[in-house]
Amino acid sequence: MPAFTTEELTGLREQFPVLSRTVRADRPLVYLDSGATSQQPQRVLDAEREYTTHSRSAVHRGAHQLSEEATDAFEHARQVVARFIGAPRVEEVVFTKNATEALNLVAYAFSNAGAAGAMDGADPAVAERFALGPGDRIVVTEAEHHANLVPWQELARRTGAELRWLPVTPEGRVDTTELATIVDESTKVLAFTHVSNVTGAVTDVPALVARAREVGALTVLDAAQSVPHLPVDVESLGVDFLAFTGHKTLGPSGIGVLWGRYELLAAMPPFITGGSMIELVRMEGSTYAAPPARFEAGVPMTSQAVGLGAALELLEELGMERVAAHDRELVQHALDGLAQRPWVTVIGPASTGDGAVAERVGCVSFTVDGVHPHDVGQVLDDSGVAVRTGHHCAWPLHRALRVPATTRASFSVYTTREEVDAFLEALDRVPGIFGLDVEGSA
Repeated sequence: MPAFTTEELTGLREQFPVLSRTVRADRPLVYLDSGATSQQPQRVLDAEREYTTHSRSAVHRGAHQLSEEATDAFEHARQVVARFIGAPRVEEVVFTKNATEALNLVAYAFSNAGAAGAMDGADPAVAERFALGPGDRIVVTEAEHHANLVPWQELARRTGAELRWLPVTPEGRVDTTELATIVDESTKVLAFTHVSNVTGAVTDVPALVARAREVGALTVLDAAQSVPHLPVDVESLGVDFLAFTGHKTLGPSGIGVLWGRYELLAAMPPFITGGSMIELVRMEGSTYAAPPARFEAGVPMTSQAVGLGAALELLEELGMERVAAHDRELVQHALDGLAQRPWVTVIGPASTGDGAVAERVGCVSFTVDGVHPHDVGQVLDDSGVAVRTGHHCAWPLHRALRVPATTRASFSVYTTREEVDAFLEALDRVPGIFGLDVEGSA
């Protein structure tokens, strides 16, 4: 599948108002921090504005026209999400605040399942899968963002379950060498990232899912860095839960998604309780609505959901196969350019891969000999190039790779080869500013 033509990319960029602004002494903005937060196209801004100015009302609650319009807009967004990720049922899509909340929702379901009566009415076989305590195991990977690590650490602490993890290889891939040993018959949960937000490495999802199924463990996939860059189909992936966020996917902040298999969601106790998620309330106790309402307590983030729907519709129109091809071209171009600079060390796989399956997507993280990543970031910012510096909420991964921090350039559908070239040109200022022996480092 070909990437975008120059004309297509020019037209696409015109849909993103912020890309026309200047920064730092009137320099053109080169935005290479989309892995943290992507920019929003005009159609997303318009969708939110249209809802807010014409149909803002209480979703699922009112008996008037505005409420009906608001409910229709909210539920249309859910339908778009379900279609975009290949969900078998639209009811399997739960709106959350962000991917972090989505992952916490699943983690708390396990600890809440241990409360008396919490699993009443659930299929006993399904309820048993959520029973977690001493002697059980939770497995994550060393490549995780803190959002898919800390919730499981806390779950292990609350329940007495053992926390184990799959290590990473020297180039930052999830190491599956000891998969059969670490993910054993005591494992109840296997939570892992689809794409590392540091190395860009794509996890071998089929291998992890296959092993989890062998031992009956539930799989939780952090897809925050894959959904914006790759075709994602939950049925093909075979996972039990998947989380992603709107603000990395051309959408608004304050909106995330949890997808889960319906039979699992239907058995899970709620994470947050209150209005809208109830079936029947008496003073003596309450019963809860079916998914997804069970997990959407309170007034929902309607305008943000509408904006996310508009963002995903744009990505559908572009075609995720073409988005992936464009991304792969940008990442490889950046890797090729950095390889010509021996004073730079790239973190992660050395290429995007030769086969049909991408080995890395989305971003390139690196270090510069003898220069702190924050200083590198300031030099780039002075040239109008916006990147991320630090540990990227992945401290354990950085420790495993023996680097305290990195500089990360991350891309989106609107990023161009020319912007990658501008980034490389700005990076070439670093040796002169910090007195690096460029010839000696070759």
